[in-house]
Amino acid sequence: MTKPLYRCPADSTTAPVDAAPWCCPRCRGPWDLDFDAGAVPLGSLGGRVGSLWRYEEALPLRGPVPVTLGEGRTPLVPLTDAVSAKLDFLMPTLSFKDRGAVMLAELARRLAPRRVVADSSGNAGTAVAAYCARAGLPCTVYVPAATSAKKTEQIRAHGAHVELVAGDREATAAAARTAADEPGTFYASHVFNPYFLHGTKTYVYELWEDLGGRLPEVIVVPVGNGTLLLGASLAIAELHSLGLITERPALYAVQAEAVSPLATAFHAGTDDLPAGTATAPTLAEGIAIPRPPRARQILAAVRDSGGTFLTVPEDRIRAAQLDLAARGLFVEPTGVACWAAMATEPLGTRRAVVPLCGAGAKTGLA
Repeated sequence: MTKPLYRCPADSTTAPVDAAPWCCPRCRGPWDLDFDAGAVPLGSLGGRVGSLWRYEEALPLRGPVPVTLGEGRTPLVPLTDAVSAKLDFLMPTLSFKDRGAVMLAELARRLAPRRVVADSSGNAGTAVAAYCARAGLPCTVYVPAATSAKKTEQIRAHGAHVELVAGDREATAAAARTAADEPGTFYASHVFNPYFLHGTKTYVYELWEDLGGRLPEVIVVPVGNGTLLLGASLAIAELHSLGLITERPALYAVQAEAVSPLATAFHAGTDDLPAGTATAPTLAEGIAIPRPPRARQILAAVRDSGGTFLTVPEDRIRAAQLDLAARGLFVEPTGVACWAAMATEPLGTRRAVVPLCGAGAKTGLA
């Protein structure tokens, strides 16, 4: 395997992974990763480890991985004849963010920083805290002061220090990035570090395996910072380029109506975010991101897939949470957004998969 290299998608600046700053030094934007995935042998997966590390040919970290908590391989269950749900809330820390957090913690373990910092609205911070605990790394997580007490309690339980930041998600990210500039600090950013995306892409590799070497016609994902969507796009591109799938699914991106800058830009036909998109409070706090740093990449990925953006109002989020609970699935409000969106979306003969990303125990009922 060629050694992975960071590359800035905006200006093509490159940097070695083991000596790079947390962002592009020229534009302060997020990194992509130059990495050539190998073909995963579908017929040989049966005897492999029961975690996302079973797709080792597709991952940029090789060799023994002591940080793992057995993340991945979550169930795929039908909700209707056309829509199935992937139960990523059954991860070790009860959210899909474990897929990327294990990659960041393992990378940090190999780089041996003095400390790890992260920022989050809750789930990513919890996941990073848990995997840093597993790796024996000191960790500080910056969260908005209004974050669910159940989430901050979980972060602290893993031994991480919690920094409560007055203000919104943007203010929290700014505080963490200031800390990340300090020497000896590894910024475990689920937005800026592309290793996180190479973890979330295993969501699609699992679908591909579970469906016998194919993918559904539509993959629906909630989008705030876009980490699951961009990971899904990565996996689809890799599987297609290696000849492991012949058709690419459409990506349907879901936002809360209250905070929907990407949906606004998509339907306006623009390549980037509008200058001043209005926002309002939303139950879907995990995707309430007014200005995601990877906005251009997210918009391009959805357009290239032939997909679209959908938005859901607060009453449909509440109703979707109760509906899933009545089906035996207790999911947090952010995690039900995709099911809320698909309730009225015509699919025809196509099949779709929605992720149930976080457990209801983290937040309670909306």
